[in-house]
Amino acid sequence: MTEDNSKRTFGRRKFLQTTGALGVAATVGIGAASGSAAAVEVQEPAQWTEEMVNEIEVMDENTAPYLDEDPTQIAEKAGYWVWDTWPLRNRDGSIAVIDGYQIIFSLVADKTRPEINVPGDRHNYARVGYFYSRTGKSEGPKGWQFGGEVFDEDAFLGNQTWAGSAMYDQDEEQIYHFYTAAEALPEARQRLALAKGATIETGPQGVHITESDSHHILAEADGEMYEKLENSSGIITAFRDPWYFTHPETGEDWMIFEGNTPTANDDPTSPLNYNGNIGAAKAMNDELTEWKLMPPIFEAVGVSQQTERPHFIFHEDKWYLFFITHEFTYAPQLWSEGGRFRKEGKPPGPEALHGFAADGLYDSDMEPLNGSSLVVANPEEAPFQTYSWLAMPHGDDSIVESFVNFQDVDTLGLYGEELKEAFGGTLAPSLKLQIDGTETSVTTELQDGQFPASVGARSRGNGPK
Repeated sequence: MTEDNSKRTFGRRKFLQTTGALGVAATVGIGAASGSAAAVEVQEPAQWTEEMVNEIEVMDENTAPYLDEDPTQIAEKAGYWVWDTWPLRNRDGSIAVIDGYQIIFSLVADKTRPEINVPGDRHNYARVGYFYSRTGKSEGPKGWQFGGEVFDEDAFLGNQTWAGSAMYDQDEEQIYHFYTAAEALPEARQRLALAKGATIETGPQGVHITESDSHHILAEADGEMYEKLENSSGIITAFRDPWYFTHPETGEDWMIFEGNTPTANDDPTSPLNYNGNIGAAKAMNDELTEWKLMPPIFEAVGVSQQTERPHFIFHEDKWYLFFITHEFTYAPQLWSEGGRFRKEGKPPGPEALHGFAADGLYDSDMEPLNGSSLVVANPEEAPFQTYSWLAMPHGDDSIVESFVNFQDVDTLGLYGEELKEAFGGTLAPSLKLQIDGTETSVTTELQDGQFPASVGARSRGNGPK
């Protein structure tokens, strides 16, 4: 929904109200871009419920190994911290290989900036950086090399750039950078954005990504399906993390993102203020500059305020939806002690990757993986060692990557330079995740920052060298 499409916005809202798409199932035709006659049935969003949360149990099968060594720092020489990370993918979702190189994008921040006193300050200075590698992992001379920031300082939209996704169109030979245009904390108003026109130059010494030639606002919270900043509960309002994908049945261009469901609630202690959702939007032109907001596909009202970095894996006719959440974003009444509205005692779940299995984009009966939705958690002795897990398809299973947060829980009592020194700020060892229907299991710890290339993906050039 671009800024110059106010008439289209009003028409869409009226359509939703008259068809009842917010209350009952509706059918929305798809085909504006591709001419397809297919349709997507818009159902009530699936729900993450208290009953599911009560089933959460941290076990060997869903726990990452304890990090007893310091992972490889991939941006230390440049003086940057690294956190949320995503690979360059082709339109079909496979990880791109460009003349033998893989490319990943990360949120990065120059940790020497005088404004950054503690690691949490980095969010106001987040930029999208890129790394390239011939091996797809951190270690070694051919491991991830920092290429720099992808946007000029005066080019990107917003005060800082938060997470998104990147698609490489092999025919056009350009990158579509989907990102979050965020304003300064504490308000942090967020919009979904796109940068177009970047190309990739390769050579014996590495990879250079050219500057994008245009930036576009694709969507912002409408106040009806997605809560606006002005009506938020006080925790950071979400309208971020655009994840582009091609609809596997229709071939249409879609994205999902993290949002919040408006609950029209004025009580700051109410569980209704913990109102995370996962939203959807559909491209309305081939250029991917005009998008239509669609109803959310998933809600966590009364459970969690955040459903961060949502993404899909498609496997054996199933849609596997993954997202991440923090301990502190769970609704207060779910905590073990301290009464209904005081977060005391044990949280109902750990910092974790969660997942659901569905039969399509909209499936009110999505099944929580492993009965509770918990897929990957940190070990009990280091509950904050990693975060921002991303599940990538790899054959019949998945590879899950993350970044190193705080390896030792004792560091949470530190301040200033000591806390900055304790922050990991690099890629953690990846994990192999076995997927069997609605059951998953962490089976193997891989190397630091390992992104295995997709098998059989069409790539520019001659593939890995």
